[in-house]
This record gives sequence, C-alpha cells and structure tokens, in this order.
Amino acid sequence: MRVLMNYGREGLYLNLPDDWDVRVIRKKPMPVLGDPKGAVEAALQRPVGCAPLREMASQAKSACILICDITRPVPNRIILPPMIRTLMEAGMDPARIRVLVATGLHRPNQGEELAELVGDPWVLETVRVENHFARNLQDHVEVGRTSEGVPVLLDKRLVEAELRIATGLVEPHFMAGYSGGRKVIMPGVAYERTITALHTAKYFEHPRSANCVIEGNPLHQAQLEVVRLLGGALAVNAVIDEHRRLSFVNFGDIEKSHLQAVSFMRPYAEIQVKERYHTVVTSAAGYPLDRTYYQTVKGMVGAMDLLRPGGDLFIVSEISEGFGSPEYREAQQRLIRLGPDGFL
Repeated sequence: MRVLMNYGREGLYLNLPDDWDVRVIRKKPMPVLGDPKGAVEAALQRPVGCAPLREMASQAKSACILICDITRPVPNRIILPPMIRTLMEAGMDPARIRVLVATGLHRPNQGEELAELVGDPWVLETVRVENHFARNLQDHVEVGRTSEGVPVLLDKRLVEAELRIATGLVEPHFMAGYSGGRKVIMPGVAYERTITALHTAKYFEHPRSANCVIEGNPLHQAQLEVVRLLGGALAVNAVIDEHRRLSFVNFGDIEKSHLQAVSFMRPYAEIQVKERYHTVVTSAAGYPLDRTYYQTVKGMVGAMDLLRPGGDLFIVSEISEGFGSPEYREAQQRLIRLGPDGFL
C-alpha cells in the first residue's frame, strides 16, 4: 500500500507492506466553493450578527485587519482585496487601513515571505502591512483584566482602530478547541506576558482544553474575555479543505460568526473511530504547518486519542525551521532538565 502524507510542500509517500493490516482515517471530503472571491464579497454584504462591512466602514475613519502569520495557510489573496476595496469604496482613506500580522510569539514575516503571506501585491502597494511584536511593551495598551486577574495588554494598533477585523482559519486546535476568531486576537496580538499567563499548565492539563471542544473550554473562555475587554471585534472566518481550497467563508461579529464557522466545520473535523491502534502514523498537515517542531506537536496531540496505551506514534513533519520560538526551545530544555513533574 502506498499512502501520500502531507509533508512540506510536496508530500511524502509511505510504502507499507501489503500484508499489513492498515486502516486509513481521514476527514470526509469537503465541498469547494466555485467562486471563492464572490463568496467573500457576499459574506461581507450578508454578515452574521452585525451590519454589512460597507455600512460600518462609512461611519469609521480607520481599520485594522488582523491576518495570521506564515504558519497558517489562510487564503489571504482571496480575502484581503475584497475587504480592503469595500473599506475604500465606503470612503476610508487607504492610509488609515492597516493589515497587522498576528504573530503571537512567533517571528515576524518579512520580504518575500510577507509577499507570499499576503498573496496579492496590490495589498502591499495600497495599505500598510506590519508585524506584531509581542515583546515590545511600549507597543501595547492594557484593556482590562480577566476574571482571574490576568492583565490584558493588546497591540495599540488594533485597540485604537475604529474597525477591528480578525481573519483566520477555523480548524481543530489542541487547546482552544477550534482556531480562528478570538484566537487571532489572543495570542495573536497580545503582549508576551498576557500570552504566557494564558498558556500555563492549567490550560494544558484541563480535560476540556482539547481538539474540537469549546463548550466548557477554559482557554476558549479566557480568549472570549479578552475580546470583550477589547470592546468586541469583527471577523472573517475561512474553512479550507486538505488541498487549501476554500470550503466556507463568513463575516460578522467575532463571536457569532466564529460559532457559525465551527458548526460548519464540525461534521468534517470530528470523526468517530471505534477502536484504538497499537501503531499510528500521522502528519503535521504539511507546509506551512510543519515548519517548526512547536507546530508539529499539534499533529501529535490530535492523533494520540487513536493510540492504545503503550502504543507507538510516528509523525512526518519537515520542521524546516527547527524548534520554533526561543521561549519554546527554553521550555523544552527545562522539561528535559526538570522532568515532567518538576516542569509542571
């Protein structure tokens, strides 16, 4: 049996003996939108829980659009141009429109990589496209504290904009349940101490901090608190298939539109499996998701539910950029030095 695994840009074939008992588990085929650009334009005109974008833009003087960094295959080349044109057609000065890369604690995206991320040279020529730097305290402002007393500091460029729009993918996430929406704001454009305070062992070990779980998920709830302290935001939520083709897109209030996108994604992402296996081989979903070991761990966590106690898990991942952020590398060194109990 020959199985193509998502690996880097090209994929990786596994050649498995024909006499092995092999089961291939994958999500159901997803529908593909025939006119992706038209779907984005329609979403902006028929929002979820708010007025159409053009109507809101006509009453605002500035906008900050958040995009995910290069580790997320968001179809920005399809999403950004219609959104920016809508803002400009409503009378907004392009000099007051900013696209902000929500890097979280990841490195900035610059040069050719930034051009690849944005996907359309017109965007780079028309509006400012900048990176978030989580470690620069002076670039953040406190918007309040969570119910547990965590100070919430967010990028000033988002906080001070009259229109705040997060864009992102909605897919399973090993801690937040599903990505996108509120997650693009926290950790996307939060100060490093806010990020680390909301990514402690308390969240990792909670049984509801898991793939495909948002009900009762403490990290999801904390991220919603951050959005509410900010005063709300808008969102464009995209769902793509295994080949990075657009399957679903909507626009609206960040909480309501995200829940709608999650509802669309659930039947494809959540697969019932009747047994556990001694050996599981999986991938980190290929480029750009397998560029670092940190991102690769997400693929491991998702597959562990399929594994018998004492079983073997193999993952194929290019890891072209090594471990990831300096903070993550240091955390792994502490884990090795202290052991799991001491680390926690």
